[in-house]
Amino acid sequence: MTFGSLFAGIGGFDLGLERAGMTCKWQVEIDPFCRKVLTKHWPHVPKFADVQDVGAHNLERVDLLCGGFPCQDISYAGFGAGLAGDRSGLWYQFARIVGEMGPRLVLVENVAALLDRGMGDVLGTLADLGFDAEWSDLFACEMGATHPRQRVFIVAYSNCVDGWPRLRDSIARAFRPLQEVHGFESSRARQSARLADPSALYRGAAGVTDGPQRNRGIGNAVAPDVAEWLGRRILEARI
Repeated sequence: MTFGSLFAGIGGFDLGLERAGMTCKWQVEIDPFCRKVLTKHWPHVPKFADVQDVGAHNLERVDLLCGGFPCQDISYAGFGAGLAGDRSGLWYQFARIVGEMGPRLVLVENVAALLDRGMGDVLGTLADLGFDAEWSDLFACEMGATHPRQRVFIVAYSNCVDGWPRLRDSIARAFRPLQEVHGFESSRARQSARLADPSALYRGAAGVTDGPQRNRGIGNAVAPDVAEWLGRRILEARI
């Protein structure tokens, strides 16, 4: 299965989906430092800078589109403009590209606040484009990470795919067990131990070249283990 990566960041989605067995065909990321990271790890994958400048006219067709669109206007740390904000409003560019390219699947990530600040609009837009969806808030610590990193993930699929009822059932069943797994006590203990040594937490980023950009890229990234889990569930659904 092939995929294209929107709002790619440092490639957390891309790494996880490749580990699951998918192939990345292109990446779109506006931040120059993040593009440097992508170029280092995916030197032969075409890269584009701005989602507003790409679409069916210059992107290769893929089976799946993935991306975590900007969260600043959705996050509880922000002012709550939601999808009307300049940054989180880039969701509509994501949706435009989906409409132009017609993938079989769409995989979306954002902060958990999306459930209160725009989830209905995101699902409604996907429905208008001919997609049904399953979603869940997932935690990186449920995959063994040392931090919670709660995020909402949406798996949307075209309702005209052959075998749609089977796909819906398999995706729903794949999500259900994970929602009951919460290793918070052990995760927080590991997190506290690492926070006592911030240099170890960020693998020595303090004082190194591009340290702030590196930390920002890590903070915004999708946890690759979560992306891999999602990718494997999607492939198991035999779309």
